[in-house]
This record gives sequence, structure tokens and C-alpha cells, in this order.
Amino acid sequence: MFDEVAPGYDRTNTVLSLGNDQLWRVATTRAVAPRPGQRILDLAAGTGASSVSLARSGAEVVAADFSPGMIAEGRRRHGGIPNLSFVEADATALPFGDDEFDAVTMSFGLRNVNEPKKALSELLRVTKPGGRLVVCEFSHPPSRTFNGLYRFYNDRILPTVAKAVSSNAEAYDYLNESIKDWPDQRTLSGWVREAGWTDVAYRNLSFGIVALHRARKPRASEPAR
Repeated sequence: MFDEVAPGYDRTNTVLSLGNDQLWRVATTRAVAPRPGQRILDLAAGTGASSVSLARSGAEVVAADFSPGMIAEGRRRHGGIPNLSFVEADATALPFGDDEFDAVTMSFGLRNVNEPKKALSELLRVTKPGGRLVVCEFSHPPSRTFNGLYRFYNDRILPTVAKAVSSNAEAYDYLNESIKDWPDQRTLSGWVREAGWTDVAYRNLSFGIVALHRARKPRASEPAR
């Protein structure tokens, strides 16, 4: 499914999110706070739009995704960036050694993993002690009124727009269903904490349509909390 939508993926996301995807990307990049000399894993990177934003800092960025179609499209678009590489990878069995990355991030991908708790543990494994985790993911607006409007948009408007702008409108039916079934902000924070991360926190973006989750890998002598 993701292979099929890869060529028009970024354009469709911008249209369906009413341009908010670019604001979410900026917030995620700021939370990761990439710096030259760091090594950063951008998991579920898709075509690499988020990875390019991170690579502009001068950090070495690895864009990883389960979809070979997404990886191929990312290489076609951004293969000339010297500090950006693309790797096909399974989030639950990452092809990296322990303690490799200064920061790991995942935008709108954890929801698509069959075993998200296992993915959070794998991300912990490949992160250096003291390293950072940033997960940007769809969530549930805390306002009942706004949540009702949001559900109306997803149920009634999004499918119509997706048919007009996407090469595979059925993929966005899956998107809608996966958002409905995804846990809320507090539950996901609990999953992050259970995986062994510390300093777990989140903040809502766009009234809670999206939540930006942050955490840190504890050092050897430091208990998780």
C-alpha cells in the first residue's frame, strides 16, 4: 500500500492536513534539536521529507522505512545529500548495533507498526545512553467539541479529498481507521515509559490532532522514570 502511494505521498499529506504537516515537521525537528557531528535515525521516514529537515543541521541522518517504494522515491529525490542515507528496515528488528544514535525519531509511523511496543524497545536499544527519542503521531483532541469536528472531517471530507488527490484513495481509508484505533496521549506515554525511556513527556499540536512525544534513554547508573 505504501509503495503504491509513494510518488504522491507528500503532496497528498499536505492537502489532507491543510498544510499542518509542515508545521508538525518544524516542531519535530526542533524537538530533535539535531547538531553537526550527531548521528540521527529517522524511522518510518517515508520519502525523506522529515530526514531532509534534520540533515540541514549538518548531522548524519539515516532515513529508514519498511516500504521499498518509499525508500526508492526518497533516494530519487534526495540521494544527492551527502549526510543523508536511506535504509530499508523493519522497526521491530532494526539493522543497527546497540547505542549507535544520538537521537531517534519517528513521525506518523509508529501507528503502522504491528508491534509498536517492540519498536519502542528497538529504538531504545539503538540509542546512545542519554540520547533522545521524539515521536510525532496522530492522537485524540482532548476537547469533545473539537474532536467531534475532527471526526466529521476524517469520516466525511477526507475520503472525498483523498479520491481527488491520491493515487490510492483506499490507503487513506486505512489512515482514518488507524487513527481511530490508536491510543490517546497518556496511553502512548505509558508505552514509552514501559519500554525503558525516561523523562517521558508530550505536548499537543493542532489542538491534539497530533501529539509530540519526547523521552531520553537513561544512562547506565540511572533508573528509568
